[in-house]
Amino acid sequence: MGFQASGHKDHPVSLAETTRAREVVARYLKPTQLIRYEGLSRAIGAEVYVKHENHNPTGSFKIRGGVNLLSRLADDDVDGVITFSTGNHGLSIATAATWMGVPAVIVVPEGSNPAKLRAIRETGAELVEAGDTFEAAGTVVEELSTKRGLYFAHPANEPHQINGVGTEFLEILDQLPNVDAVVLPIGGGSEAAAAVTVLHSIRPEIELYAVQASSSPAAYESWKAGEIRVANNETFVGGFATGRAYELPFSIYKDDLAGFVTLSEDELYASIAMAFFYTHNLAEGAGASTLMAAAELRDQLRGKRVVLQMSGCNASPEEIALAVERPEFTTGLAQFRGSASNKRIQLTVRR
Repeated sequence: MGFQASGHKDHPVSLAETTRAREVVARYLKPTQLIRYEGLSRAIGAEVYVKHENHNPTGSFKIRGGVNLLSRLADDDVDGVITFSTGNHGLSIATAATWMGVPAVIVVPEGSNPAKLRAIRETGAELVEAGDTFEAAGTVVEELSTKRGLYFAHPANEPHQINGVGTEFLEILDQLPNVDAVVLPIGGGSEAAAAVTVLHSIRPEIELYAVQASSSPAAYESWKAGEIRVANNETFVGGFATGRAYELPFSIYKDDLAGFVTLSEDELYASIAMAFFYTHNLAEGAGASTLMAAAELRDQLRGKRVVLQMSGCNASPEEIALAVERPEFTTGLAQFRGSASNKRIQLTVRR
């Protein structure tokens, strides 16, 4: 068992494979909404749409990748699957495994978001809390996968997951074929890699902007350096809480991002508040971060057709309570009007 025998880790990531994955994903998931928000459009100075991946089952985009991967593993009749996660990826694997009848073990760092842990337990998957960081949880997975003969579904270096996630970008092109720019969060990087694979295969002129927490900037530091880097991992945002960039997604997105924004913890709480103000959605920090990133990128986005990825909604009650106290919860972007703060924005000219 495992990827050495099945070859899943060596599978290509491509537009053709994403199109194939769409047939699999469509058996379990409906397309998510792409909604234009007039107030947000006026605040940013662009034609702004939000892609509501937070409306998926499990509350995040990751279920697309989980469905595509687990369908392949079920066809191979694996003994089970194991992964590590801060929450959304683990919930995706646990849910898809239940749908496919595959046993699942999910390892999470101690002290992880209780809302996500409850949802994982409700799937019937085995939940293991171990290690104080994302990377420490990964070490436990490596030991258990060998000991128990389980397929190790890596949270980032997994081609079937990236191809599955890419189906959201096919939906964007169906609904808004003349999109000019997309802003998306980066943690492990599967969504950014999927965006590059799909959007730049069809329309390479589409500008892709990334956002990450400044307190967990591994993907940003790697992108800036042009090679894999490790970095501090201290953010409260589970979707950003990785201490390094990962090889497969990084190799795909590293040369295809038009720019990168990093946000402080305070700004990430403000992002959650803004998501409610403009869209009436309670998004988690990573899912809401694209709204604040768009505010920082106003000069680059002005007058364009822009899609913001609302990648997930699984914020903890404590995070929501703190976000509600932010002035953006009742005023939106009023206090940010004016020129963007360029010190947190890195831009590049696409090669």
